[in-house]
Amino acid sequence: MGETCSVAPTDESGQAAQHASPLGTTTPAQPPAEGAGPNARMPRWLPRAMVLALALIAVFQLGSWAFHQLIGLLTNILIAFFLALAIEPAVSKMAARGMRRGLATFLVFFGVLIVTAGFVTLLGSMLAGQIIKIVEDFPNYLDSVIAWINGHFHTELKRVDVQEGLLRSDWLRNYVQNSATGVLDVSAQVLGGLFQLLTIALFSFYFAADGPRLRRTICSVLPPARQAEVLRAWEIAVDKTGGYIYSRGLMALASGVAHFVLLQALDVPYAPVLAVWVGLVSQFIPTIGTYLAGALPMLVAFTVDPWYALWVLVFVVVYQQFENYMLQPKLTSKTVDIHPAVAFGSVIAGTALLGAVGALIAIPAVATLQAFLGAYVKRYAVTDDPRVHGHRRRGQGPSPVIRARALWERRRQGTQDSTDDDSSS
Repeated sequence: MGETCSVAPTDESGQAAQHASPLGTTTPAQPPAEGAGPNARMPRWLPRAMVLALALIAVFQLGSWAFHQLIGLLTNILIAFFLALAIEPAVSKMAARGMRRGLATFLVFFGVLIVTAGFVTLLGSMLAGQIIKIVEDFPNYLDSVIAWINGHFHTELKRVDVQEGLLRSDWLRNYVQNSATGVLDVSAQVLGGLFQLLTIALFSFYFAADGPRLRRTICSVLPPARQAEVLRAWEIAVDKTGGYIYSRGLMALASGVAHFVLLQALDVPYAPVLAVWVGLVSQFIPTIGTYLAGALPMLVAFTVDPWYALWVLVFVVVYQQFENYMLQPKLTSKTVDIHPAVAFGSVIAGTALLGAVGALIAIPAVATLQAFLGAYVKRYAVTDDPRVHGHRRRGQGPSPVIRARALWERRRQGTQDSTDDDSSS
């Protein structure tokens, strides 16, 4: 009763800071938890995290904007890189014989330029001549069509009335107006295409001429183990891309010779140029190249005789089957050995990603990736099992005929037993 208790000291707010222990000793005051209480402060890490998040978002947006602005340039660089890989074997052979690499690259580019310019000039003159001939013979074609309509449908059409109707039609007037207003757009597209070709040629020239220096620059920032992998991947890419161009060139030559023989036998004009057109377009434009290549010879053959166009169509279809199943597997087995389904899928994927450019570079890119990954995939000997070849292993269950016969015997035995039971009862 005479004991006294100590009064707990209070803080500035008037609240008790600590209580007395039963033995009269006091416990030390505990600091308030961080973020608790009305006067809690913001954690020190939160402003830094917010600034870092905003900086990352800004960098991502800036990078996305720059990528979309430079996607045209990046596509041109990718095309130039594959073109440099395609001419790398020729440039390396010329450089190995003592010629300067820059001069060898220039000679290869000059040869390709001369061949391309000659082909475009011959093709342009041929198209111009055929268009002029079609325009000159258009009245005769129109007369024959009108005569056929009048004979089968008992009408009285005249060429003068048809021509006046065409000239006074709203469709022709709108077409002329749209063509006149679109001249500037076409000119701008032509100039843009020429600038793009110049950009690709310039980058591909530097990639091919300075190939060793470019490889040394890339390898200088990698450890020795990675350097060996990069050089091996580069060598595989050169072999596969060069092999793709080589095999496609051989198939283009074979296709051109075959179509030249047909067109020459049908006495179709400009047979050599048309044969070169069919060979190049059908081989270097995947999937739809065959149909684009066969359309022009069919049109020219139609100006000579409509039946000739049908013969050209039949020959194009038959030769395409021969090429797919006989010629192409033999020529591409040692250069670009990929499954036709994989090649078709890669072309579709490349078209979806990069359009026509992706369709052109899809096959050599997939062949390079397949060859590079094949070196790191461990393969085993395939077991000698009939199921590997698609056959059912003998002794693994009865055949369908035996199972049906056994089922029939069981049913017949069951019917006979039921008959015996009825007779006995």
